[in-house]
Amino acid sequence: MPFKKLHADIKEVLQNLEITTPTDFQKTSIPVIKSGTSVYCTAPKDEGKTTTLILTTMHKLKCEEVGNIPRALVLVENNDKALDLYQSFLKYTKQTSLRVYVANEKEHIDLLKSEIFEGVDILIATPQLIAKLLMTYGVNLSELKIFNIDDAEFLSQTNAYNAVLSITQSISKCQYVLYSEKRNPNLKRLESYFMEYANVISV
Repeated sequence: MPFKKLHADIKEVLQNLEITTPTDFQKTSIPVIKSGTSVYCTAPKDEGKTTTLILTTMHKLKCEEVGNIPRALVLVENNDKALDLYQSFLKYTKQTSLRVYVANEKEHIDLLKSEIFEGVDILIATPQLIAKLLMTYGVNLSELKIFNIDDAEFLSQTNAYNAVLSITQSISKCQYVLYSEKRNPNLKRLESYFMEYANVISV
C-alpha cells in the first residue's frame, strides 16, 4: 500500500484525518513519484491528485525544515488556487516543521521577497509571479528538489507556459511532476524542455 511506505509523520497525519485507503491513482502514482523520476500524472477529477502532490512533496522533504531557501515549488493557475492549495497543505503539514509559504499576488513584491528570505521549504505561487521574483532576485531555486504543477492544463495560456519555461531554465537539476486530467499537446511539448524521459501515469 502506497500510504504505508510514506514518511512516519505523514502516516500519522493520514491516520488522524482517517484517510486509510488510497485511490487507484494514488496506488499507481505515489511509488513512481517517490522513485525520483519526473512524471506526467493524469487522472479524472476526485482521484486524489492534489492530495498526492501534498503527500509526495512532504515525503521528498522528509517532513522537516532545512535551510532557508525553497526545496519544493508548486505552481498553480491563479492566486485563488494558490491560496486554496496553501490551506490544503497546512492541513497535512501543521504537525511537522515544514514551512509552507504562499506568494500572494495581492501583496507588494518587496514584502514577498522579505518573507521568502526568512525561510521557506515549500513555495506556492503562479508561474508569472515566480518568474518576476526570479528576475528581481527575490527567490533562490538552487536547492529545489521537487517542482510540481497542479491542474497543469492552464499551461495552454501562453503567458503561463512561457513563464514556466523561463523558470525551469534557471534550475540545474530537479524532479518535475505535472498533474492534469489530460495530457494536452502543450503539456506533451514540454518533453522537448524539462520533461524529457518523464514517466506517464494515466488512470
